[in-house]
Amino acid sequence: MRESSNWSQEEMAEKLNMSVNGYSKIERGETKSYIPKLEQIAKVFDVHLFELMTNDRNVYLISDNGNNHGFNVIGSSAEIAFEIQKLQMTISHKDETIEQLRNENKLLKDVIELMKR
Repeated sequence: MRESSNWSQEEMAEKLNMSVNGYSKIERGETKSYIPKLEQIAKVFDVHLFELMTNDRNVYLISDNGNNHGFNVIGSSAEIAFEIQKLQMTISHKDETIEQLRNENKLLKDVIELMKR
């Protein structure tokens, strides 16, 4: 994410108010990153903490582009992008099913109201 933002390690360390050596150890996985530091990193990138994920020592960012289903994936393999696309389709299908059930529920309420009369 740092490289995608075209920031040097020095710039990132400055944003996190820490030494360059300390920050570079985080990137290399030589030191543990505790929740407060991860929250600070997430804040620098303007993402939620849960949006920072690691896989095989690579960091991935998933953001929703301001809507619930349009995700961008930065720094991921094609396989991860494909899996996310499948999940998007599943979510979309579930949204359609929920809307259909809401419509059926309204119709049933209308029928019950008519039967009461």
